[in-house]
Amino acid sequence: MRWFVRGLMRLFGWKIDLSVPQGIKKAVVVMAPHTSNWDFVIGRIAFYLMRIPGKFLIKKELFFFPLGWILRSLGALPVDRKKKNHLVSQAVELFKHSDNLYLVFTPEGTRAANPHWKKGFYYIALEAKVPIVLAFIDYSKKIGGFHGVFESTGNANEDIKNIKKELLPYEAKYPKQGIIF
Repeated sequence: MRWFVRGLMRLFGWKIDLSVPQGIKKAVVVMAPHTSNWDFVIGRIAFYLMRIPGKFLIKKELFFFPLGWILRSLGALPVDRKKKNHLVSQAVELFKHSDNLYLVFTPEGTRAANPHWKKGFYYIALEAKVPIVLAFIDYSKKIGGFHGVFESTGNANEDIKNIKKELLPYEAKYPKQGIIF
């Protein structure tokens, strides 16, 4: 089945860099830029091809029948963005009870341009004691994959600026909505 999916991606002109951070079984994955629902589709295909057990946070409004069932089967977890739900502690518990887990975040929190990234991913990585792995999607080159492992300093604001700088070269589907400072 993987050969079929890989061939389908090639047919549409996409290449997935199958390089995976070595020796990392658990990580918080920061994926940017995020401006389209297609980002999820391409990202999910990438995780499938890499054989990585990824979980993805998606707004709960999309979990209606039958889409909710499909999303859950693909590794999506519903998030209610309108209320405080102790997501950090829930995610830390998820890491504690998992042997292999890549938990994916799009910290813009929206597909629109947003200079104020949500910081939950950062605190989850610190509390769960897992690395932050940067992932990208570049529509200009039609490629996606992992950019590398980010070494956090403990200063969330500075680290998020540096993560943005690392991922800035990659072009979003809608570039005007991409990474901004």
